[in-house]
Amino acid sequence: MQSPAPASADATTTRTTSSRLRSIFSGSVGNMVEWYDWYVYAAFSLYFAQVFFPKGDLTAQLLNTAAIFAVGFLMRPLGGWLMGLYADRKGRKAALMASVLLMCFGSLVIALTPSYETIGVAAPILLVLARLMQGLSVGGEYGTSATYLSEMASKEHRGFFSSFQYVTLISGQLIALAVLIVLQQTLTEEQLISWGWRVPFVIGAMCAVVALYLRRGMEETESFTKTQQSKKKERTITILMRHPKELLTVVGLTMGGTLAFYTYTTYMQKYLVNTVGFSKGESTAISAATLFLFMCLQPVIGALSDKIGRRPILIAFGVLGTLFTVPILTTLHTIETWWGAFFLIMAALIIVSGYTSINAIVKAELFPAQIRALGVGLPYALTVSIFGGTAELIALWFKQAGMESGYYWYVTACIACSLLVYVFMKDTRDNSRIDAD
Repeated sequence: MQSPAPASADATTTRTTSSRLRSIFSGSVGNMVEWYDWYVYAAFSLYFAQVFFPKGDLTAQLLNTAAIFAVGFLMRPLGGWLMGLYADRKGRKAALMASVLLMCFGSLVIALTPSYETIGVAAPILLVLARLMQGLSVGGEYGTSATYLSEMASKEHRGFFSSFQYVTLISGQLIALAVLIVLQQTLTEEQLISWGWRVPFVIGAMCAVVALYLRRGMEETESFTKTQQSKKKERTITILMRHPKELLTVVGLTMGGTLAFYTYTTYMQKYLVNTVGFSKGESTAISAATLFLFMCLQPVIGALSDKIGRRPILIAFGVLGTLFTVPILTTLHTIETWWGAFFLIMAALIIVSGYTSINAIVKAELFPAQIRALGVGLPYALTVSIFGGTAELIALWFKQAGMESGYYWYVTACIACSLLVYVFMKDTRDNSRIDAD
């Protein structure tokens, strides 16, 4: 009579594992769609910069679009706060559905906004409002997504599964570039500037609806369910304030990594055109090729962190980033060949992988379940707003001032500051608060 029991238990385990993987997939796809919508702005700004602002030189127009890109980041801390609170109180699933819905609305507004010549100053105002909406969405997405993936993954494979946050983030950027390449091949420059740039925003809004549908089928994490069953209830802010060291750690470990990431991804496409002298098509192709390999590296290094720990990998990024940022960017400034630019950017992204592949799981492992989404999302969003969101703006400012190399040293200094955090922090793999949930 006892023999059927193990089979039943095995079946339950199998179903649980299967549903867990489906939930991770659904969460990851939604993350990909959100980041596609976010990066389409950067990928196509070379074309719509002339549409939303008065006529002027290319650098001035790019400065305007970069400023709005930075403004979008100002909403990310608010998004990290509001969505983090919502995720810690109502569930990770509910917050992830809300964030993708906001992104859908933002993309639609950009797609449908008339040009500056048609409605005047209302055009850039609507662009700002749309980016504020998207900033709120992305600000909430990161912390909640990092929390969801880390809580869904098993202890032995948290680094591997959590690395898919950046796999989907980068794949969203790659899809944005792929759409750009297709449109560059099928439309003329005049058509892209006139109306072609609106196509990717329409695609993004439609894909967001699909992502919303997929996220409806996600399971809630066990860590959150346990916090809801707990009889002990405290105000979220009270719990958060008991973890000042962890909050500052998130700021410190994010600063250099996020600046390096935005330098070699979103800004690099413009840098290759505006500084190195490549055509728009060449710069897009180089960005797409390097980003694809960069994406493939994420789970490899994430899995490595499950074996050797998170801290050694972060330290490797900090040391290599501090030593090689100036040489890489200085050499890239004078490069003349497609392959030369490809190898230099790829070398930089291999270094940056030491941060991107594991930063989400490191942050999630710092906080208890009651405040995990907020603890990860809020300080991260603040830091990204200050350093990542202003990367293009500061880089273009240095260029316009005739001191472009000053930006290289700025990136180096920020990575060096993060290195100090990596050296003195504990390895979260061996001191994970997720294990205490």
